[in-house]
Amino acid sequence: MNAPRRNDRRIDVVAVVVPARDEQDRLPGCLLALSAAARAVQALPVAPRVRVLVVQDRCTDGTGRVVASWPEVETVLTSVGRVGGARAAGIARILQTEAAAGVPAERVWIACTDADSLVPATWLHTHLRHARAGDDLLLGMVRLHGDDLSAAAMRDFAARHPARDGHPHVHGANLGVRGDAYRAAGGFPDVAEHEDVLLSRAVRDGGGRVAAVAASPVLTSARLHGRLAGGMSGYLREMVASVEPRWRPSA
Repeated sequence: MNAPRRNDRRIDVVAVVVPARDEQDRLPGCLLALSAAARAVQALPVAPRVRVLVVQDRCTDGTGRVVASWPEVETVLTSVGRVGGARAAGIARILQTEAAAGVPAERVWIACTDADSLVPATWLHTHLRHARAGDDLLLGMVRLHGDDLSAAAMRDFAARHPARDGHPHVHGANLGVRGDAYRAAGGFPDVAEHEDVLLSRAVRDGGGRVAAVAASPVLTSARLHGRLAGGMSGYLREMVASVEPRWRPSA
């Protein structure tokens, strides 16, 4: 069972962490969407400070040039080669620098998305509302965009992921966690996939308050061949194979 909801909790910083590996084509759209979401939160009567940090993990393309074109976007360079480790490196930088500035982890909300994803303008507002209400972990929903999937496959994904609060899904492209709850759960494990599921499980097992919400779904890429053998692209390949039996993934 979830822990009792805490009383209203102060949040001084909302930090968005985006892992990226060779995402020069998709990252500009991601950052543009995040900029709109940040402006919406900063317009609130009582607004937290917003940080956006891109973790460049083993990038060999122009991802760094994209990041450099956004002066307000911070970056960390890593060579871990695993999305769990990349997310963890970015969050470690956020929590370390905020602690040095006197901001405790419990007043930092970490919002996670991916470089191939587009957040709605309401995204950070939704995260902040749940953080201030005392939730420790937010599990959001995703919708697909792109041309890799047929209409039938898109309909099947929507049927498997109906928009409702209390849903069972975990997506690294739409996940938020309070800094102290993140630390108590041991952080993102340094794994190549399912780091989001493992963190969610650890927060739940530790008695954290978890909110699975339908509001502010994130558009994420429907590409069938991503940076990992598994992950979202692997899930989509399996789904397409079940919907379209004659479809076979290329080697």
